[in-house]
Amino acid sequence: MTAGPPPPLPLPPFPPADSSAPIRVLICEDQALVRAGYVTIFSAQPDIEVVGEADNGQAAVEAAKALRPDVAVMDIRMPLLDGIEATRQLAGPGATPSTRILVVTTFNVDALVYEALRAGASGFLLKDAPPAELVNGVRTVARGESLLAPAVTRALIGEFAGRVRAVDDPAPAPEPEPEAVRERERLKVLTPREYEVLRLISAGLSNAEIAAELVLSGETVKTYVSRILTKLDLRDRVQAVVLAYRAGVAPALG
Repeated sequence: MTAGPPPPLPLPPFPPADSSAPIRVLICEDQALVRAGYVTIFSAQPDIEVVGEADNGQAAVEAAKALRPDVAVMDIRMPLLDGIEATRQLAGPGATPSTRILVVTTFNVDALVYEALRAGASGFLLKDAPPAELVNGVRTVARGESLLAPAVTRALIGEFAGRVRAVDDPAPAPEPEPEAVRERERLKVLTPREYEVLRLISAGLSNAEIAAELVLSGETVKTYVSRILTKLDLRDRVQAVVLAYRAGVAPALG
């Protein structure tokens, strides 16, 4: 079986955001027209302040370290240093201080987006998302939450389903790779219910959809999600999806 990407690494916790202060945003985009559009959209919000712009990945890293924004809106394809490596340097292991990254890209779900999530991005949106969705994305990421729409999660699973066979696949499976074995070991700390919630998260279900599926209250599901993230030392739902992939426990898509 072809080797998949290496397992996600533990990420440092983000410092709590000051809800009384404007959300400080850095725009990292090489296309001047798109960058100007972001500045216009975000500057019109009373709770968001655009503190800087960068037109390449290296400038993005330098600006983030100097300006210390709450959120960096990051393109993937940029000169000098791509958005994935810039994300890794700003939000990956050892990043000090760590910056929350919202990837906004023209690419739907492909290897580049997957790698950006593994590198530490808190979520992603497409560039054709309406302004209100972009603004909400910044606010969501600034709160320390992840932004990975259920439909996008399902597409992500479909794109990479061949890398790690799901455990409930009835077809004969080859011997699991060492990375998958290690990740499955991590999951042994979960209770059966938490394990099932993780599988539903990895299938792209929202908390409300999980609650309906398991006949639980929304608050109960939220508690389960919080416990899962704590037990597995994960930052958010995005990292939970990546871990489920590496462990091979994501449900097979019909």
